[in-house]
Amino acid sequence: MQGNKNGFGISPLMQELMTYAGQLECYSKSDEILNRFLSVEVNMSQVYRVTNFISEQLREEEFEGERLLPMVSKDEVLYVEADGSMISTRTEGWKEVKLGRLFKSSDCLNPNTESAYLQQSQYIAHFGNSKEFCEKTEAVIDSYGRLKSRLVFITDGAAWIKNWIENSYPESIAVLDYYHACEHLHGFVENGLKTQSEEFRKQWFEEQKTLLMESLVEQVIKNIELTDANTSEKEKLINYYQSNIKRMDYKLFRQLGCGIIGSGAIESAHRTVIQQRMKLSGQHWSRTGANNMLRLRVTAMNKQWNKVIMILRQPAKNDP
Repeated sequence: MQGNKNGFGISPLMQELMTYAGQLECYSKSDEILNRFLSVEVNMSQVYRVTNFISEQLREEEFEGERLLPMVSKDEVLYVEADGSMISTRTEGWKEVKLGRLFKSSDCLNPNTESAYLQQSQYIAHFGNSKEFCEKTEAVIDSYGRLKSRLVFITDGAAWIKNWIENSYPESIAVLDYYHACEHLHGFVENGLKTQSEEFRKQWFEEQKTLLMESLVEQVIKNIELTDANTSEKEKLINYYQSNIKRMDYKLFRQLGCGIIGSGAIESAHRTVIQQRMKLSGQHWSRTGANNMLRLRVTAMNKQWNKVIMILRQPAKNDP
């Protein structure tokens, strides 16, 4: 590969391999991987410097609002899933990384099954405030035009996400992750129905799950009120369901697009984009370092590694 050594005295091809290894595995392992496969001696600090430098160059080339998926046809739905994932920082303790994933209904294979699979999707990540993340995500969503009810958000009950959808996309469909709703129900059963037998609790839980699936949230609320749980436990779950009732019409939602009602896609993204590289034992990130790594992780996951290659192919300015 002909291109710029960027002052490192390292060939562009080697810089690319160092950057790829650096975003794939922790720096203390990436030098070992390179040595094993290429018989080339590099050290951890070299990989760190090159990886961060290339990510900074990539940031300058970033185009906000770049749409990677084809346009949505009239019989398709664009799904957007968003959530936060915690990473450890050097000075601020545990902080949240915002992550989004967009995909079309036609790209979802075997929906609502354990073998569900997405043929293609687009990731968006940001380590910062929710406003900046929402602006980045909106730029991509808006590139599809005004989808109205063909735009479906599947998220948990986080207030910042709920408010964002209501303010920016009032004509869209907002779905409260069914499994998240059931987790709250399960917590109520475990903490509020302790005096009941295990058999009763299991049966009651399954009955309410079925009612939720049929969009009978009001009936579930009545059933919660009829239990012998203490008032605070009842009010906690009832208030949660009442504040999200418009997002719990699961019978309707299963008829839209590919019929998914769970946020499995974003849960998977947490693991593949963030956790397997940025939540390893002993890791603590600066904000700059975290965003540099996120940029590379998203670039690789979005199958845009050619952007890194193009940066390295740029003509050298001061290289000898």
